[in-house]
Amino acid sequence: MKDGRKRFSGDFKTKVAVEAIKGHRTVAEIASEYEVHPNQVTQWKKEAMVGLPEVFSDRRRKRKEDHEGLVAQLYQQIGQLKVELDWLKKKSGFTR
Repeated sequence: MKDGRKRFSGDFKTKVAVEAIKGHRTVAEIASEYEVHPNQVTQWKKEAMVGLPEVFSDRRRKRKEDHEGLVAQLYQQIGQLKVELDWLKKKSGFTR
């Protein structure tokens, strides 16, 4: 008896999907070589084709979001430090 489903790594799926996208061989040939079902090869190919545009378009957006998040965090720290400084000045009696 089998122990259950096979689990494939992301690298393996990518390798099979790229072979299918190239189109040099049929899905059946690729499935036979890698010992997976032809439907699985087709599914991985579809997932790769849907996901590829996001790989290239999300980089710029992610960088911008990361930058905006960092700026917001730094402004928050500046505000907190300013409040603490004002409080310390008030408590110590230091004035300019």
